[in-house]
Amino acid sequence: MSPDYAAQFAPGLLQPERTTPALARTANGASLVKRYNVYRNNVTVSLIEALAATFPAVQRITGTDFFRAMARFHIRATPPTSPMLFDYGRDFPAFIEAYPYAQEMPWLADVARIERAWLDAYHAADAPALTAQALAALPESALPDLVLQAHPATRMVRSPYPAVSIFAMNRQPGPVTPLIRSDAQNALVTRPDMDVEVAHLPDDAAHFLDLLLQGQPLGSAAADTFAPFPDFDLSAHLAALISAGTFAALPMETQP
Repeated sequence: MSPDYAAQFAPGLLQPERTTPALARTANGASLVKRYNVYRNNVTVSLIEALAATFPAVQRITGTDFFRAMARFHIRATPPTSPMLFDYGRDFPAFIEAYPYAQEMPWLADVARIERAWLDAYHAADAPALTAQALAALPESALPDLVLQAHPATRMVRSPYPAVSIFAMNRQPGPVTPLIRSDAQNALVTRPDMDVEVAHLPDDAAHFLDLLLQGQPLGSAAADTFAPFPDFDLSAHLAALISAGTFAALPMETQP
């Protein structure tokens, strides 16, 4: 297929107001309007199903009809740029945030961000994670200047809403109980033992991890966390982060 053919054939697939391209004809020159429309519908349905597979909690919250209508608008506004369907939908959380009919659910976009992070963690590259034993084997003098690298599967989503709780209750079967909390929650998404996990991080731990993910050494990240959070428990939170598989294994040159 030539680039010119694709450029004329593809745009109308996601824009139903466009007429069937003139090149959509049989060998004897007959128009293929009906067949093109069927193909157009199949493309849209496939993309909607891809979004539904990526964002099942969002669909459960909104209901199928609402979700499919919202997804259809997103597809028309943001056509795919990758041939891999699992890669589609990275802009969907931002679209939800601006979608007029979702404004009564201001936390919905952050739930979608956690779901996208879950899928990205699932497909992230395999790599060994930092262990507590490897960190303990380092000389104490090396720890303040140690820069920890995020494991390829690690993601963090910070939300002013209880997005982690909403995500969790809508990603499992069974009835959903009413949510009575309204506090901000931070999601840590990791993949220990090859299973993706989503955990709630307290604000002090999230602040600390955010600094580490920005490349700050361990010592300065801890100091910059103690300032706003004087009760921050460095040992406990660092141990929990390591246990969750948050960091990549140390490079060979830094290991004893």
